[in-house]
Amino acid sequence: MQKRNVTLSMPTDLIRRAKALAAARDKSLSELLREALEEKVSEASGYRQAMDRQLKLLATGFDLGLKGKITWSRDSVHERG
Repeated sequence: MQKRNVTLSMPTDLIRRAKALAAARDKSLSELLREALEEKVSEASGYRQAMDRQLKLLATGFDLGLKGKITWSRDSVHERG
């Protein structure tokens, strides 16, 4: 895997807390940031894939076994007996 340096600008307090978290996990700040970014990118990719699957299902529709004919009326469904 080819690596590239990136310059980030963050609040000093956030950097200090992130360094402490990385040290507590026996990792470098770079490792901690890379893992966090990988997680976010993976989540976004998974979300997109799930959304695409659901949109395809909506476009296709579901077979309810009615053969295109609705045998009830709105009123009969909402009747209070």
